[in-house]
Amino acid sequence: MARRSVQRLKAVPQPESPPPREIDLGWLGGTVGLHRRLAQEVAFQAFARRASGADGSPWRFAVLFLIDANPGLTQGDLAAAIRRNTSSLTPVLDDLCRLGYVVRERLESDRRAYTLSLTPAGQAVMAELMASAVAHEREIDRLVGRTNRSEFIGILKRIIAGLSQPE
Repeated sequence: MARRSVQRLKAVPQPESPPPREIDLGWLGGTVGLHRRLAQEVAFQAFARRASGADGSPWRFAVLFLIDANPGLTQGDLAAAIRRNTSSLTPVLDDLCRLGYVVRERLESDRRAYTLSLTPAGQAVMAELMASAVAHEREIDRLVGRTNRSEFIGILKRIIAGLSQPE
């Protein structure tokens, strides 16, 4: 049988992509909404980097934490607390159940509703994510200033309350 020579493929260096073009944000650059959203996005990315070994995102952590802190919490109550509709929450809960972190149980008083609870595995992941969340909040405090924290949270709460009202 003839022997074929095996060629080793050499990695071809890829040219570096140019940095993103700076764009003129115009009026939008002066809006609270844009900067709030950008701050949220980079904060989520920073949390995810910090929690990378703990299978977590800020969204997953929040859901696990609230389930753990509120025994007997229903899917509807959780959705209302985090200002999400149940249809956007259901895939997250399906994933957490599939991973073995959360258990759904039908409510005896309302067969359409489910209560949520953490499994031991869910509690372990939540504890790991909690450590990441505490470190993440310390970094936020460093950036915002510990003394400004309650004022900053108060402003955000006023925005939430004020914009939650139907016009």
